[in-house]
Amino acid sequence: MTGRTLRLSRLHRMAPEGRGGSPAEARGGRARRRGAQPKVVALGGGMGLSASLAALRRITGDLTAVVTVADDGGSSGRLRDELGVLPPGDLRKALAALCGDDDWGQTWARVIQHRFHSKGDLHDHAVGNLLIVALWEQLGDHVQALDLVGRLLGAQGRVLPMSAVPLELQALVKGHDPDHPDEVGTVRGQATVALTPGEVQSVHLVPHDPPAVPEAVAAVLDADWVVLGPGSWFSSVIPHLLVPELLDALTETKARRVLSLNLAPQPGETEGFSPQRHLEVLGRHAPKLALDVVLADQAAVPDRGLLNEAAKRFGAAVELAPVARTDGTPRHDPELLAAAYDRIFRMHGRIGPWR
Repeated sequence: MTGRTLRLSRLHRMAPEGRGGSPAEARGGRARRRGAQPKVVALGGGMGLSASLAALRRITGDLTAVVTVADDGGSSGRLRDELGVLPPGDLRKALAALCGDDDWGQTWARVIQHRFHSKGDLHDHAVGNLLIVALWEQLGDHVQALDLVGRLLGAQGRVLPMSAVPLELQALVKGHDPDHPDEVGTVRGQATVALTPGEVQSVHLVPHDPPAVPEAVAAVLDADWVVLGPGSWFSSVIPHLLVPELLDALTETKARRVLSLNLAPQPGETEGFSPQRHLEVLGRHAPKLALDVVLADQAAVPDRGLLNEAAKRFGAAVELAPVARTDGTPRHDPELLAAAYDRIFRMHGRIGPWR
């Protein structure tokens, strides 16, 4: 056995039994008591993960977010450079998305998202970033500190980093230099990759074999459902598949796996991508990954046949639903997305009601 296999085996034993919903019997899942809520793990980063969490907290009380830690821009990048800490920004956004709709939850969501505006060093720092980093320094434990912030906010779920070390995202990009459109070069940094001109060929992390946070791996192994996406494809979604222990857990878990597609290509890294091309690049980075459901907005899929064919390569069915806001912006509506997730959870491989 490799060291990674031994660690994953230990995490299988760490995963608690007997709480939450029930994965499909067809996949050999554990039997859950009738009426229990599904145990859901959502992976991603940025506003895409926030949209997914805002929807999922409406349909389950057993929710864990696993968040990318490769951000190097803005307040997060400055704190990372100055203090050598994990970038807290995407973790903060996930915590804000898990805040309740009552006065307490919405007040704290606004507070931790608040940014200072000044001509000094505090300019553009988010309050939540400073709070998270302060607790990391006080407690010396990433997970314990995030759990404490979650309790303060009344967050309806748990937030975990995918790795306990800051990561650098690097991309191979064709045509990054407009004067040499056929050349492939390396672009470094998540903020740069997200807005790069040219065509992203692939991404990788530095270090190449980063350790996963054990609690994140255990959550994936113990889940009933794992939701990947939506979000920036190369800089928020695919990085989870580049952490070996996390990819092993995603491959081995008996949970059902949902891939939630974006509403529109992202300028820069996925410019001109069709829905099926998003799946193709995902498969290139994780050829052994299987999926059960691919969720897409029905208005964002010009050719369902092509998407069906791409999904079949992962063993997945395609579910189309109206999940976009009605104001014309490419953003998910939390209520509509919650309804789509709820329908998927009810239709695919579950016995009896959770509620």
